[in-house]
Amino acid sequence: MNAIPLEQGPIRPPSEAQSLLLRVTRNCPWNRCEFCHIYKGQRFSIRTVAEVKEEIDRVRDAVTEIKCLSLSWGLGGSITSELANFVLSDPGQFPAAHRSIILWLRAGMKNVFLQDANNLVLKTVALVEILNYLKQTFPSVERVTTYARAQTVAKKTLDELQQLQRAGLSRIHIGLESGYDPILKYVQKGVTAQEHIEAGRKVKESGISLSEYIMPGLGGKALWREHAIHTAQALNQINPDFIRVRTLKVLPVMPLYQKLERNEFEVPSDDEIVAEERLLIETLEGITSRFVSDHILNLLEEVEGDFPKDKPKMLAIMDRYLALPKAERDNFRLGRRTGIYRTLNHLENPELRRRVDYMANRIETENPGGLDQFISQLMESFL
Repeated sequence: MNAIPLEQGPIRPPSEAQSLLLRVTRNCPWNRCEFCHIYKGQRFSIRTVAEVKEEIDRVRDAVTEIKCLSLSWGLGGSITSELANFVLSDPGQFPAAHRSIILWLRAGMKNVFLQDANNLVLKTVALVEILNYLKQTFPSVERVTTYARAQTVAKKTLDELQQLQRAGLSRIHIGLESGYDPILKYVQKGVTAQEHIEAGRKVKESGISLSEYIMPGLGGKALWREHAIHTAQALNQINPDFIRVRTLKVLPVMPLYQKLERNEFEVPSDDEIVAEERLLIETLEGITSRFVSDHILNLLEEVEGDFPKDKPKMLAIMDRYLALPKAERDNFRLGRRTGIYRTLNHLENPELRRRVDYMANRIETENPGGLDQFISQLMESFL
């Protein structure tokens, strides 16, 4: 196999796990958010349209090589799990490009995620040209998504967004994080709640699907209530297609960690974050969004559903957790963070419970009172 030098950025949404990752920009043009460490120390740059087109051509060549391998195996061009495992298990023979593209092939070559943090900084005509070339090269593509900042979206006219939608941009992921201006200012988000609302409404009006990310815990222990209520109020005015939850975890490499060390900021506990999220969901009204908790940082993964019909169910799950005795809550926290539990019902599974109890006993024996520290270290590994 020929080496295919494809670029890949550091992150993507969990919903794009089987998507082709196509890098359009490098890093983040804002890069000041204190809760984010991904692009710190990295210079932002925009790839030219010609560069991105060449990248698409290299992807096409890699697809051709993989399909030729399939033919040589007598598979008629199809990508079986055996073929995929063969490619994935031999990094010496197959370059990284082939190993990522084969996953995309297995998924039907339907979805593409444009990296990195804010591709709408491109001139609309340039992004339209990239989208058109992508769809021409791969007619199988059905969904193309990207991250963007609300301020950047707000600078686009409605007509420009509609041009992007017609060219194939299906969804925009925006980090709302909080709807409370003092918090947005404190963490240097560089945008106001009203700007978020205006940008979100514009995306919706253009026909592009909108995914807004919220960050429970970002208000700390001092402003958790304001954080929950104002974030919900902003979402009520936007009515995004998706509300995605990313619970705050502060790492030493994040600027926010310095405020934590100076005792200016205190991270809420898991139980406090569940109470905060409950208040947020309780305050969400008049929307038709889908609430998604698709990240291991979120304690209650099963708090998902469509508004308004699933709101009572989501509140009931959180009430059930908060009503548990502390020992049961701690057991669930450990089981969830280690991937043994997925739902509260797993507390009642004897085999799963035995595994978590064994781990809890071992932690207590080796480091008495060290459960919270162990869970915190686990969460750091997820970022």
